[in-house]
Amino acid sequence: MAMLLGVDTGGTYTDAVLIRDEREVIASAKSLTTRQDLAIGVGGAVRAVLEQSGVTPEEISLASLSTTLATNALVEGQGGRVALVYIGFKEADLDRHGLREALKGDPAAVIAGGHTHAGGEAAPLDTAALTAFLEAESEGVTGFAVAGVFATRNPGHEAEAARIIAAATGKPVTCSHQLSAKLNGPKRAVTAVLNARLIGMIDRLIGRAQDTLRDLGIAAPMMVVRGDGALMSAGQARERPIETILSGPAASIVGARWMTGADHALVSDIGGTTTDVALLRDGKPAIDPAGARVGEFRTMVEAVAMRTSGLGGDSQVHAVTSGLAGGLFLGPRRVLPISLIAQEAPDVVHPALDSQLTQSTTGEYDGRFVRAVPGMAVAGLGPREAAVLERIGTAVHPLGAVLRTRMEQGALSKLVDRGLVQVAGVTPSDASHVLGRVEAWDREAAEKALTLFARRRAGDGNQLAPDAATLAQMIVDQLTEQTALTLLETAFTEEGETFPLPPADLARHVLMQQGLARHRGLVALDASLNLDVVGLGASAPSYYPAVGERLHCRMILPQHAGVANAIGAVVGRVTMRRSGTVTSPSQGRFRLHLDAAPEDFESAEAALAALEAALGGDARSAAEAAGAEDIHVHFERDIRTAEVEGQQVFVEAALTAEASGRPRVAQG
Repeated sequence: MAMLLGVDTGGTYTDAVLIRDEREVIASAKSLTTRQDLAIGVGGAVRAVLEQSGVTPEEISLASLSTTLATNALVEGQGGRVALVYIGFKEADLDRHGLREALKGDPAAVIAGGHTHAGGEAAPLDTAALTAFLEAESEGVTGFAVAGVFATRNPGHEAEAARIIAAATGKPVTCSHQLSAKLNGPKRAVTAVLNARLIGMIDRLIGRAQDTLRDLGIAAPMMVVRGDGALMSAGQARERPIETILSGPAASIVGARWMTGADHALVSDIGGTTTDVALLRDGKPAIDPAGARVGEFRTMVEAVAMRTSGLGGDSQVHAVTSGLAGGLFLGPRRVLPISLIAQEAPDVVHPALDSQLTQSTTGEYDGRFVRAVPGMAVAGLGPREAAVLERIGTAVHPLGAVLRTRMEQGALSKLVDRGLVQVAGVTPSDASHVLGRVEAWDREAAEKALTLFARRRAGDGNQLAPDAATLAQMIVDQLTEQTALTLLETAFTEEGETFPLPPADLARHVLMQQGLARHRGLVALDASLNLDVVGLGASAPSYYPAVGERLHCRMILPQHAGVANAIGAVVGRVTMRRSGTVTSPSQGRFRLHLDAAPEDFESAEAALAALEAALGGDARSAAEAAGAEDIHVHFERDIRTAEVEGQQVFVEAALTAEASGRPRVAQG
């Protein structure tokens, strides 16, 4: 009997599940994610599932982790100081694909070297310039990135530069050819820089998670979810942390497939902060062909094609005060629900709300509160931010009692952006409490806050709503509408170039909206989403039935929708891909490009056979190293030819080997 432990460290909660024999969830639990030390949240969730189930630590045969840490770190601009060694490029190439922005002022050396498209040496590697750069710039660098021109055609100079850097500094080195076999040097360099920036942070997370499991007595091997939903070993994740971006969302899709058996569906995962939508096609998550986008950076990492919107159960509710229509919109910023902050500090929240309700006019800061995040390191604040943070101290305050001038609003925003302060306000979670759909926190406080909010004036001068219950329904309806638009945009994006308008315009188009409303006039209009939707997230049962009705589609709400990420973390397969290329530099010569120096053959088929053997062996070895067993290897060939004088002539071929198997489990 195999007992599998899945753990997901999300932005708000860390989830854990126990699955018996890959068939049955026997326990699940949530623990608040502890940013200052993620191991606390991991330990809390794992201890809870062990206690629930009565399973002993020794019975666990496999543990697996999915995490949004890498994604969040890149979006929030966190990570270590890095240095880039850029071989054979021009200084101006640092401005392509956002490479200079990815460096964020960190040092870069543009040195001579690199190769040609055919794999020949374009210029000798300037080792003297590299050594001088290392002597001048190594101080404080946590990781190095190396990218050479046409390194995927011949990685010799990248490998030599990495050897010199490692010998001189002892720091980890990321080579661009190890992360992608595709051309496009600047984009590969961005990916290598981001990987180098993440190495220290992800190494600490995985190390702390492994320590936590060991302290609990769990000796099973640990896997980590990649951004494409497959599993890799903890050691591989520590070397290539960039591959864990979008790990959390990818795990949720794998979990959705396992729970529902759906082959073709949209998966929509609503959290506290965001809604992530992706497509399941033939039972697998659709992969973004352009590479994973994280924040402003487009990488060359294979990851799920994901549309993320700033819409969640804890999204801030805004009143529309311009124009005559009035109404609401949600997000993109997350705030603490009033019902939650009231449970933590009832002696502050209730008296403040009661006092605000007695006033004849609604103040700008009414129904909003503020507190500092405990345990966060504070450094580099300006005098205004420092003054506001000191005023907040360790207590919960009404927002109006903290902000003394309008200028301090900007200071507060900076403190929120830095993760030092949290603001509480009206959210969809509060609306659900008022409507009686959720009973987790303080319903009475939510009702008071929504009553205050309902008194605000819309653009037409009228009150937003007559009472708290009406406003609560308006908020939930707005969440339904914004979720439906996100699903439609994803569907239209997947339709490709079928329509001439952008997906966002198509989703909002008057004909689309009238079709969803089943317009009947001289023209009858019908529109619907033509595939099922799997709704995930703890609040999905509360919000998503209405989304299914709005889009006239089947909404599937699995039993364990709230811990889909943790389920996906442990039921996935180990999959390793290796890619290579065959080119034809001259008639009758077929050149094989791999990690070693290029090799020539007399026929295309001989070169492809040699490439297939090499890639298949590498992919199988990597899968074995990741802890897979019962491995199957699958090949994909993409051969490009051109017609010359009526004959098809070989131009280039790309080949990918995919080795896949289930993770080996510890024998009890």
